[in-house]
Amino acid sequence: MATSDAAGRTADLARALRSTVRGEVRFGTAERAVYSQDASNYRQVPRGVVKPADPDDVRAAVALCREYGVPVVPRGAGTSIGGQAIGPGAVVLDFRRHLNRVLAVDPGTRTARVEPGAVLDDLQAAARPYGLRFGPDPSTHSRCTLGGMIGNNACGAHSVAWGRTSDHLRSLDLLLADGTELTVGGPLTPAERDRLAARPGRTGELHRALQSLAADHLALLRRAMPALPRRGSGYALDALLPEHGHDLARALAGSEGSCAVLLGATVGLVDSPAARALVVAGYPDEAAAADALPDLLPFGPLTAEGMAADLLAALAAAGRRPAVLDRLPDGACWLFLETGGADAAEAADRARALAAAVRRTPRATVTVLDDPGEQRRLWAVREAAAGIVTRLPDPAVPGGVPAWPGWEDSAVPVERLGDYLRALRGLLARHGLRGVPFGHFGEGCVHLRLDFPLAERPQSFREFMEQAADLVVAHGGSLSGEHGDGQARSELLSRMYPPEVLELFGRFKRIWDPENLLNPGVLVDPRPLDADLRVAGRFRALPLALPYERDGGSLLNAVHRCVGVAKCVDTASGVMCPSYMATGEERHSTRGRARLLAEMLRGELVTDGWRSAEVREALDLCLGCKGCASECPVQVDLATYKAEFLHQHYRWRPRPRSHLALGWLPLWLRGAALAPGLFNALARHRGSATVLRWAAGIDPRRSLPALPPETFGRWFRRYRAAHPEPAGATPVLLWPDSMADLLDPAPARAAVLALERLGFAVRLPAGRVCCGLTLVSTGQLSLARRVMRRSLANLPPDLPPDLPVVGLEPSCTATLREEWPRLIGEHRLPTRVRTFAELLDEHRVDLPRLEGAALTQVHCHQHAVLGTDADRRVAERLGLANTVLDSGCCGLAGNFGMERGHYEVSVAAAERVLLPAVRAAAPDTLVLADGLSCRTQINDLAPGHRPLHLAEVVLRALGIN
Repeated sequence: MATSDAAGRTADLARALRSTVRGEVRFGTAERAVYSQDASNYRQVPRGVVKPADPDDVRAAVALCREYGVPVVPRGAGTSIGGQAIGPGAVVLDFRRHLNRVLAVDPGTRTARVEPGAVLDDLQAAARPYGLRFGPDPSTHSRCTLGGMIGNNACGAHSVAWGRTSDHLRSLDLLLADGTELTVGGPLTPAERDRLAARPGRTGELHRALQSLAADHLALLRRAMPALPRRGSGYALDALLPEHGHDLARALAGSEGSCAVLLGATVGLVDSPAARALVVAGYPDEAAAADALPDLLPFGPLTAEGMAADLLAALAAAGRRPAVLDRLPDGACWLFLETGGADAAEAADRARALAAAVRRTPRATVTVLDDPGEQRRLWAVREAAAGIVTRLPDPAVPGGVPAWPGWEDSAVPVERLGDYLRALRGLLARHGLRGVPFGHFGEGCVHLRLDFPLAERPQSFREFMEQAADLVVAHGGSLSGEHGDGQARSELLSRMYPPEVLELFGRFKRIWDPENLLNPGVLVDPRPLDADLRVAGRFRALPLALPYERDGGSLLNAVHRCVGVAKCVDTASGVMCPSYMATGEERHSTRGRARLLAEMLRGELVTDGWRSAEVREALDLCLGCKGCASECPVQVDLATYKAEFLHQHYRWRPRPRSHLALGWLPLWLRGAALAPGLFNALARHRGSATVLRWAAGIDPRRSLPALPPETFGRWFRRYRAAHPEPAGATPVLLWPDSMADLLDPAPARAAVLALERLGFAVRLPAGRVCCGLTLVSTGQLSLARRVMRRSLANLPPDLPPDLPVVGLEPSCTATLREEWPRLIGEHRLPTRVRTFAELLDEHRVDLPRLEGAALTQVHCHQHAVLGTDADRRVAERLGLANTVLDSGCCGLAGNFGMERGHYEVSVAAAERVLLPAVRAAAPDTLVLADGLSCRTQINDLAPGHRPLHLAEVVLRALGIN
């Protein structure tokens, strides 16, 4: 009865919210699943999610939650590592969805007005024209919100120069759980404090209580609150001291949404240096680097970041070692010491002085980088560290072992950092744990993820955390330097503060939130640090069709790669994640889908396994672009997981018409190629075209392709009869993929003509071949394996080991290289597969100069699997002034953009960067697009520029018509 009553109350609350709130109200299974985790070790299923459209929605939602006695958890980007952006049975307020504007920048007062969901990079972009910026800059700056930064009192790499978020708060507009609204700031004069205390009602009562809390415990607050720049644990009650001006904004920074809901903020801005240089100092280990800092900080660097060699080992194990790492000086740990100036000369002078100081330390090495591009690339490695170190290389475990947060944010006085790091290494050794230390060494803050056996032995997690807390306190430090406490560390506050201070924390919380409705369980009355672990508990062993070779054969391990770093919700650049960029819905992000799959495997919230409608809906808008496989720091591969899900979901069940039409497209094209004129006539006729689209599950707004009068295979037989294979030429095997053969043979014809002019002899397989991609992407994996094996049988069994196999279609070439080993265990052919550009680049073929401007759309599978270095070099040798678009997926993505129900997302993805760039290009600009999907999307939505394959461009450079 109690359960049914609770369910009824939840339904009543949901109805009341929907009738009052203008924004989205989501109490369904999918939304609760994707908001049950942040970037921490924890899982707490909320009651529902509200995405307020404006402050009135926030007021209404909080009022209704108070009426129903339901807790409220404010949330920004959901990148909290301590577990403070989730709450069991709570209503989560997602501020990032709509309340995300930078309202104003005032260069005169050097301030900005922001909504709580405003993304830091958007604030930086708004301030940049005035030569200003917001000082703190966490590595998640492309997606973290100002509200979240205030909640955690975030810092970032430049805190040695510009401090913490609390140093830049001018005023906070607050909503309390009881509906009271007030604006706080600070510091205050005694007269201002008196006026606030004299106010009537709840506001005056609150100010009197806060002033009394401080006045009654002056000695305790002065004695028991550690004075270090990175004290991020507990409430900042010492901000209420008279000497600090009773600074309420500073006191609330880092309160993790447990005291008030933020409606808006005014923040201070700082001057942004016009020029910067980067001093990279190398040391034998991280402790030696830490020991050197007290002598370097007086030079006033803008940053003093530490990064150890084991981070580079983790990066290399993931297969992503950037060439810029060759610029690092000798050493096993490096300090990134940035200098700034009004111009490049001033920044360089400061860098030289700092480098000279580095050289005075025995065994230290140093490099100075003044090239902005090199600086950006090195900083990109540091910013990606939080994701890179979530997997530690292990020779015995393909793909490495997971490393978890918990003790990822400790901080000590910088002069004690070296000793602390040595002691911490000893503690790790005693517990048999591994981790990669890095972080803000200039302020004594160490980020460290560890290979805790969370699922197998959660007790060992508790034992380490308790001993580590004692260790950091013994070194005069803080449990957290900037990530906050959350569930991970709140329980340990009793090891850092005396009981009297913990009592004051509770009193402070009750002054603001006497009913304990705002983010309960953090800081005060904490939940156990080893409860609610997301990898603990029982999970289903569902049947699998794919090997998951990097994850021990486990889909669960694969989806648990996602740790919530949230690079997938960065909408500013890159391939990942086009559907999220179009919809803005969390369940359509890479991490949202990974979490839904994890819930499906858990079986508590998503109960119907492979038959889950919620998972199917979330994956339906996954374009299969593989952007996540390359851009996600932990290489979550949703295209693979989607193929598995579709295979299992539709096993022994009717499939959508589009799967049978577009998944089997090579078969249907081969039949239609027998009478291309008839097919083209039917496709042009309005009535028959409508029927064809309906039968194939194609969106009615999509045009049907026109078939060529002659397939590539027939053309090649005619060509070879008239042009025998050139004697003495270097043989290559051209892979005539189904689309090049049957749908768009122009690139394949161009490739043959160009390659034979350049000294190659082109051969084709003895029989028909198909990579099987259309079947993989629609989850028809058994049939895909049959097609792959049949195609393999049509290749000569004694292929010379040095015979290149040249693929022209990027998605097909990527399938040969990546999916064939996975699906049929074929490893010989993939090692021989080359793109057209790779072949020309590896053989250092002399190319004529074409000159002129070019615009290149990189196919998403090429970006993810094949790479583009060779293409860039070939374009340069052709003399092209080539602009490579940072546009991500074109939006068509093979069958995706053709299918009914996907048109809007497909077009939105294309309109983000690709289509505006094509429309703006000069008439004589070459538009390069090796992918058939990309060319089709451009032809459909931006007619006027005929996109070309690189083979066609080379043929044009050779002067061949």
